[in-house]
Amino acid sequence: MRTWIAASLGAMALMPFAMAQSRGEMLYATHCIGCHTTQLHWRDKRTAVDWASLQFEVRRWQDAASLGWSDTDIADVARYLNQRIYRFEQPRDPQSGGQVLPSRSVQGRARSTAG
Repeated sequence: MRTWIAASLGAMALMPFAMAQSRGEMLYATHCIGCHTTQLHWRDKRTAVDWASLQFEVRRWQDAASLGWSDTDIADVARYLNQRIYRFEQPRDPQSGGQVLPSRSVQGRARSTAG
């Protein structure tokens, strides 16, 4: 009984940390970190050079891994990487009070390079 109580208290103590993790961070940690370490993102010849190319690369690699992510998942992972590493300027929508726009052109780029 004491073991069960101790395990339950330990799990509850970790819950705020798990809840603080963004969806983008969780997806990246679960599916990408095995191959894509931080050093990959800091290399001299990185392929992501702006917000649109970062989203394109996230889409490209999730396609390569057959993850089946939604546009929202791709944007969440790109946003996580951008906040943590890249710091690219993201397009903003003046009609929505300055909220960040998802990049629609990335979808077209992904299709045009697939074939």
